[in-house]
Amino acid sequence: MSAQAAAPNSTSMEQDARDLHDHGGTPATIAIGVIIGRISEFFDFFVYAIASVIVFPALVFPFVDRLTGTIYSFAIFALAFMARPVGSLIFMAVDERYGRGVKLTIALFLLGGSTAAIAFMPGYQTIGIWAVALLALFRAGQGVALGGTWDGLSSLLSLNAPENRRGWYAMMPQVGAPIALLVVSALFAFFIDALSVEDFLGWGWRYPFFVAFAINVVALFARLRIVVTPEFEELFKTRDLQPSAVIPTVRREGRTIVIGAFAPLASFALFHMVTVFPLSWIALFTRESIQHFLVIEMIGSVVGILAIVASGFIADQTGRRTLLGATAVAIAVFSVAAPLLLTGGDLGEVAFMVIGFMLLGLSFGQSSGVVASSFSPQSRYTGSALTSDLAWMFGAGFAPLAALLLTSHFGLAASGVYLLSGAVCTLVALYINKELAGADRA
Repeated sequence: MSAQAAAPNSTSMEQDARDLHDHGGTPATIAIGVIIGRISEFFDFFVYAIASVIVFPALVFPFVDRLTGTIYSFAIFALAFMARPVGSLIFMAVDERYGRGVKLTIALFLLGGSTAAIAFMPGYQTIGIWAVALLALFRAGQGVALGGTWDGLSSLLSLNAPENRRGWYAMMPQVGAPIALLVVSALFAFFIDALSVEDFLGWGWRYPFFVAFAINVVALFARLRIVVTPEFEELFKTRDLQPSAVIPTVRREGRTIVIGAFAPLASFALFHMVTVFPLSWIALFTRESIQHFLVIEMIGSVVGILAIVASGFIADQTGRRTLLGATAVAIAVFSVAAPLLLTGGDLGEVAFMVIGFMLLGLSFGQSSGVVASSFSPQSRYTGSALTSDLAWMFGAGFAPLAALLLTSHFGLAASGVYLLSGAVCTLVALYINKELAGADRA
């Protein structure tokens, strides 16, 4: 089969990528592309998330107190999740017209460019309110770009995996998140330790953003070497993973999209409650060293990696729906105990992070494993992308802001309410989603 026959919309850029390498369509090969892609996406995410707590309140919002500045920073943090569905709509059209390789190239350069632009951004003391506008613009750019990074590989991995190993392969894309957090936390901890406060806020915080751009470039070539080969073009077609029109897809699959978006809310809400929010609590309401807590976060990341891997084994034995339901109940319990642990000193903080990341890994590891199989073949690619966008927006985008607002007005115990609501949404979604129940061991 010629490259032209495999991909009638291909461009010369995609042809060049094909010439670089030629892969077979094995699940292991797909997994490599998925993991690399997720690491790059989450690296950008965590670089911004940590900076939104320890940099932007002082750099961009020095005209208000630190708590208010962090609230403003978290409000801009949510912009990416609101812009992500818009990016999906834009890049679905690019995909359909110019091909998946062109879409990925534009999206990843936009993601890396938006992230690198933040690194060059002057502070409020230099350009005034324009610093706020630029931060919001670049953050929205990250969100639009993330909507375009959907390459269908995770859905292809789930559908192409051996029947008795789908839980194992479903967890592989999720490993990228704690790996990225581990590296980002280490970078920030190093610069905080090595530099004075003035130097760190002046220029040291910018280096992790440059690293993020470099990782995006590497990820781009790694993913292009996979998704634009003739074998994978054909595999995407045989699995019906081609873009479909958004409005007809929503009309056909609206119920599945909504249920699929609500099913992982427990893990997505917990995602920020153990990564971003506790860092803001430490920075605002304690005298503890940020560097010290970043080290604890690195320990939690390792626990998260191990728990995600374990989720693959457990899901293949018990079923993914059973695992998601059990972890949602455990997250509901954790939402009550979490504030007590976070205020329990060093041991309490370590326990909070270890237990939180363990539950996060078990739930997050399978949170998107069954989405693709729930859609009709003609809607699978677009439906999976929209479901992922909505799940992140409702489950994670506003979590740090909601938790910090609740904490500042009603105390730390109130932050567990948001997490509890996510667990309830997951349990309700799993209960009413009969398709998901039928695919329990699929």
